[in-house]
Amino acid sequence: MVSAAATGQAPDWLRAELVTMAWCWRLSRRDGVVIGLTSHDSDLMVGGILYRAAPGMKPSALDTSDSIDVATMDVEGGLASDAIAARDLDAGRWDGAELALFVTDWSAPEAAPVTVARGSLGAIERRGPAFAAELQGVTRMLDRPVCPATSPSCRAMLGDRACRVDLAPRTHMRRVVAVEGRAVTIDSAAPAMAFGEMLWMDGANCGLASPVIAAAGRVLQLAEAPSFAPVFPARVRLIEGCDKQLATCRDRFANAINFRGEAHLPGNDLLTRYPGG
Repeated sequence: MVSAAATGQAPDWLRAELVTMAWCWRLSRRDGVVIGLTSHDSDLMVGGILYRAAPGMKPSALDTSDSIDVATMDVEGGLASDAIAARDLDAGRWDGAELALFVTDWSAPEAAPVTVARGSLGAIERRGPAFAAELQGVTRMLDRPVCPATSPSCRAMLGDRACRVDLAPRTHMRRVVAVEGRAVTIDSAAPAMAFGEMLWMDGANCGLASPVIAAAGRVLQLAEAPSFAPVFPARVRLIEGCDKQLATCRDRFANAINFRGEAHLPGNDLLTRYPGG
C-alpha cells in the first residue's frame, strides 16, 4: 500500500467537493496477527487487507507539525469478540502493537490512501464494553537515554546483540502437566530456568510469555499466573535465564568479554561507608 502522503500532495479524491472518506486502522500484534478496522459502515479491502466495519472506532484530535516534539493521540472503540477481544486486551496481547491510521476513499478503496499517523499502542484502558488506547508516535523514541547508565549488573538481555550468547542450545520444549496459581509443573526438569522465560505454544494462552522467577526441579514459579486455564498437557517453550551478574556471565556462559555492566565500579555510597563495611 503506497500512501499519497509520500507524494507530498493530497490525492484528487480528497480534494473533491464531496469527499467519501473513511478512517482505517491497521494493527499488527507482536505475535504476527494483523487486523484492519474501518469507520465505514461496510467492510473495505485496502492493500490486500480486509478492513472490518467498526463504526465505533474513532481517533481523538491529532495535531501535525514539522517539529520533533513527541506526538501522541488516543484511539477509542468497542470490543468485538472476533477482532479486539476483552480477554486478549487483559492478557496483554495488544501491548506494544504497531498501528497505522489512514483515510481512504470508501467508494474506491484502491485509490491511494493518506496516512495520518503511525506508532505503537501504549497504555490501554478498559471502559466497560469499550477501550481506549494511547498511540505513541515514532518521535517518542527520542525520549530514550542517549547513553546507558552505569550499573553493577548487566544491562543486556540474554541472547541479544549486545550479549551474543547463542540461545539455541538453551531453548527447551516441555509440556505443562499442572498449574496452581503461579506454580507450573512441567513433565521434565529444564536446566537454569530461574530468570528465564516460558512461552505457551498451545491452547488459549498460545503466544503469551511469562518470566520465570524461580525453579525447583519440575516446578517453575512464574511472575504471574496464566491468563487462561490451560488444557493439559500444554506445550511450552522454555528459554534459560541469567541473573545478570558478572560471575554468572564468566563462569556459566564464558561471556565476560560481553558483560554490559560495571561490576567493580564504586557506588554512590563509597564516601559514607563505615571502615570495614
